[in-house]
This record gives sequence, structure tokens and C-alpha cells, in this order.
Amino acid sequence: IDCMHWEWKNCPVAWKGQFCRGDHRNPTIILEAVASQDLWIWHAFFGTAGSNNDITVLNGSNVFDEVLSGRAPAVQFTMNKTQYNMRYYLADDIYPDFATFVKTISMPQGEKRKLFAQRQESARKDVERAFGVLQSRFAIIRGPSRFWDAGKMKNIIYACIILHNMIVEDERDTYQNNIDYDSVGNSTSTFEVSLGAHPSIRSTYLQRRAQLHDKQKHRQLQADLVEHIWECFGNE
Repeated sequence: IDCMHWEWKNCPVAWKGQFCRGDHRNPTIILEAVASQDLWIWHAFFGTAGSNNDITVLNGSNVFDEVLSGRAPAVQFTMNKTQYNMRYYLADDIYPDFATFVKTISMPQGEKRKLFAQRQESARKDVERAFGVLQSRFAIIRGPSRFWDAGKMKNIIYACIILHNMIVEDERDTYQNNIDYDSVGNSTSTFEVSLGAHPSIRSTYLQRRAQLHDKQKHRQLQADLVEHIWECFGNE
């Protein structure tokens, strides 16, 4: 998971302070996306002002809506003899310590942690590769936007992402590391939960939210991944 800035050349003057950030001279609008190794974009959230950082974009994003409402596909895997029931995303250091994020280790000590940091940082670049391919395929989002309406920019970038995923799906069989997502995992069932006034529904929602924000589970998953990666690739 990561964010990309799309420059907005014709941003109204009154809004420039809201859409400008120190490391970007011109106004921008942020795209948050989740991408996998084959460059398929699984999630996209566009429209946050460029003055925000990745955390504030995440707070307004809908990336966890399906998990919190119970509509997400069932996920279950075992890592270093520990069972996990929630999917996770590779993220950089700015993201919070949620149970669903796996971040690198700053200044790793020891061969195991160094190998984990190397592997995590390498795989995390997939989303940045997806941004680069998206911009190279569609010149309209590679350069500054000349539209006055941010809503039109939103429609354009979502249309480009849909076309991008159609190309990825068509060319997926030619990739060297082909991933069959239909066969990943043993269960793809979903269940519906409508958020209402009933106390049990509210408590279920709050329980899922607490599991999502579990810092201890975040650290445990990282430690188990360190051991797993060392076991698989430590002899290379």
C-alpha cells in the first residue's frame, strides 16, 4: 500500500494552500492504492488534498471498510506455527502499527533482520512499479491535470486503473512469476454484517476494529515473518 500525487495545474487559487505540500511545489491530489506483484491494483482511493500525508489519507480511506463490516473474504494462514486470520499489506515506516501492516525494520541488527528488511523493501516496491506503469500507459495522468473539476480527475484516474487491470489480466499468463489468485487459500466465503443500532452489531464492529489496531499482533507477525524468511532464504 502506498500513495501517489497527481499534479493539479488548474487548481483554484483559493484552494492552493490546501492542495500544496512542502515537498511538492504545485497543488496535487493523492491516490492511495494497493497493488500486488503482477501490478494488479486491488484498491484505489482518490481525492485527498495533496497537503495530507499517508496517515491522514488512510484515516479517510475505505481500504478497511470490508474488514470492519464483515464483508471481506475469509483469510487464514499459518506463519512460524502461529495462525493468522487477517490479510496484511506491506507498507513503509509512516503507516501505523496495525495488525494488517508489515513494515520494514529500521537499522536492522543481525542477519535475520537484515534479510527480512531486504525482502520487505524489495517486495514493497511493487506498488511503486504499478504507479510507474500506470503513468507510462496513460499520458493523461503522467503530466499535470488541466481540468478545473476534481470530480473529472477522479473519474479519469479510476477509468485508467480499470483499463490497467484489464491489460494486466490479459497479459498475466505471460509473466514469469504467474500467481493464480483463484487457488490461493482454502476459503473464499464472505458474510454480511449491517451496522445498525443493535448492541451486538456495534460490539462486533468495535471488536474487529480493535483486532485491526492490535500493535502486539503487528509485532508478532513481523517476528514470525523474520523467522519464516530466514528459514526459506537464509542459505542463499
